[in-house]
Amino acid sequence: MSTEDTRRVIPLGRVDVTVEDVVDLARGRARAAVDADGEVRRRIAESARMVQRSLEDGAAVYGVTTGYGASAAFEVTVDVAASMPLNLVRYHGCGTGNALPPVQSAAVVAVRAVSLSRGVSGVRLELLERLCDLLDRRVLPVIPEEGSVGASGDLTPLSYLAALLVGEREAWLDGEILPARTALERAGLAPIELRPKEGLAVLNGTTVMAALGCLAWERSERLGRLACVATAMASDVLRGPAGHFDDRIFELKPHPGQREAATRIRARLPRCDGAPARLQDPYSIRCAPHVIGVLADALPFTRRLLETEVNGVSDNPLLDPETGRILHGGNFYGGHACLATDTLKNVVANLADLLDRQLSLLCNPATNAGLPANLVAVTGADRFTHHGFKGMEITASALTAEALKLAAPASVFSRSTESHNQDKVSMGTISAREALRICELVERVAAIHLLGLCQAVDLRGPSECGEATREVWQAVRGRVPKNDGDRRMDLDVEAIRGMLRAGELPMGEPS
Repeated sequence: MSTEDTRRVIPLGRVDVTVEDVVDLARGRARAAVDADGEVRRRIAESARMVQRSLEDGAAVYGVTTGYGASAAFEVTVDVAASMPLNLVRYHGCGTGNALPPVQSAAVVAVRAVSLSRGVSGVRLELLERLCDLLDRRVLPVIPEEGSVGASGDLTPLSYLAALLVGEREAWLDGEILPARTALERAGLAPIELRPKEGLAVLNGTTVMAALGCLAWERSERLGRLACVATAMASDVLRGPAGHFDDRIFELKPHPGQREAATRIRARLPRCDGAPARLQDPYSIRCAPHVIGVLADALPFTRRLLETEVNGVSDNPLLDPETGRILHGGNFYGGHACLATDTLKNVVANLADLLDRQLSLLCNPATNAGLPANLVAVTGADRFTHHGFKGMEITASALTAEALKLAAPASVFSRSTESHNQDKVSMGTISAREALRICELVERVAAIHLLGLCQAVDLRGPSECGEATREVWQAVRGRVPKNDGDRRMDLDVEAIRGMLRAGELPMGEPS
């Protein structure tokens, strides 16, 4: 007996979706359905009819009665126009590199469905409903990550979505890669035939960069909160002055995110009636709200860019049922999405640098307020043969260096291509991929730092630390034991990173 599906339904076509909606669809926590509103469905149907009328009238419509890209000067007759969509899908089957994981692939399907549901792309309701079916049944295209320059949209990666619709190439199903037709059959779906303009409508959009950008945004926001938790713990175990986070300081230079970060840190510090160990801490503690605050202030801005991109229509040409006009333009250019992810790359990579420097303060006996060098817990005669967090500090430094290297903006590396038709491109998809990679690296730096902080709590004694510090320490120690002597710690890092990704660390709610 089947159980009732209690997931919330996100209607497409009338109401804007949020970053969180995209993430929930990507992770299977919500379902997508074309809005039942009659006006939404009328617009979709009329836009598709406009394609058919243009064929019958012999009107010049890019990609319908002409070739693609620099081949737009070539006229395509009605009798061969039907073969164009499949040819387009097939010749763009030249992606390279690793496949996007299923969650990322699902985000791509979701974002493309949102854009096409606006009813100006010339696709049938049947195609939109099939995209929702793919999401719902988790039949997802296997999309190679490389091959998009981010203008004319994400042509090559999106060709793998179009190929799945027609039953070609490969698909993810239940964590397994299968031939597309086999996966469709197992899910009770049949391939569909792409009509004129539909192949172009699926391929020609900023979907991959926007989808991956939403996933990077969610991870970036979470890392900002974790950086506040880590900073408060570092200040606590290093006996630092709580006055660094006094609200009056941030009232006097009131960047909202900076002030919010200070508030989060201050709320997690223990009350201390005595004098602090030092007048001032190094910048990685004292200026942490100023570093984290840049990310916090970038989040609303980048959210707006990404949500506009997701909810906008990014293919070409557009068939507007409200005016009856066929509009030839360039909404497929991904500059705004690229700005969002280039910005996230910068601010998140700076978190890695911040946390790496805090870890160095913990490990160095010159700065760690009496803790053992490298946080070595061994106290016997053989204590000098153990190295504690020395290797962990090296790894954190390496991860940080890689994150900082990837933070260079992708948008400035535009390259002319396709017979100089695509002569200025956004590189937005490269930026979005790099943003996710930076998030992955910084999550690992944060996990290493958190393990170091909990080791410091063990060495200080939990009773000597504040309540919020002990709360995190208890959560971590429920999964990973104290380092009592030299041993491998790579599995510890991934365990804590898993807790972070699963929301199992106590670090406050999003703003």
